[in-house]
Amino acid sequence: MNAALARELPRTVLWRPMTESDIDEVATLERVSHDAPWTAGNFRDALAAGYGMAVGLASGRICAYGVLLFAPGEAQILNLTVAPEARRLGLGRTLLRRFLADAKARGAAQCFLEVRVSNLPAIELYAGEGFMPVARRIGYYPADAGAREDALVMRRALGND
Repeated sequence: MNAALARELPRTVLWRPMTESDIDEVATLERVSHDAPWTAGNFRDALAAGYGMAVGLASGRICAYGVLLFAPGEAQILNLTVAPEARRLGLGRTLLRRFLADAKARGAAQCFLEVRVSNLPAIELYAGEGFMPVARRIGYYPADAGAREDALVMRRALGND
């Protein structure tokens, strides 16, 4: 990605709800972005269950997406992904803020998420948006060499910001 495009990208992204027709492209991006990717079936199930799902498009291609689960009084971010070439440009923060606003509008008092303990850029993003660590899930995430990685559980209150 060239520098000019990188500067323009955050301002030119179109955000909209994820649809069935997005799933193949999202699943492809998921496979290049994660060690233990969701499958197309996982995304279809989430869509059918009515989860909050969004995609960000730039130049007609999906560059970010996410999945938000709503429950009585709370929400949980299940997936928040930015294409590798579009990272560190503010798209993750933008989508995170959109999800937090959606959760609050639907009456959630708090929002949770889980993140690999090794994913320091994501942990920094979440902490910068008010998430605090509340627990650690030992061996939660699968890893390539048979070893498993812990998940950091983070929480943010959705009071009056």
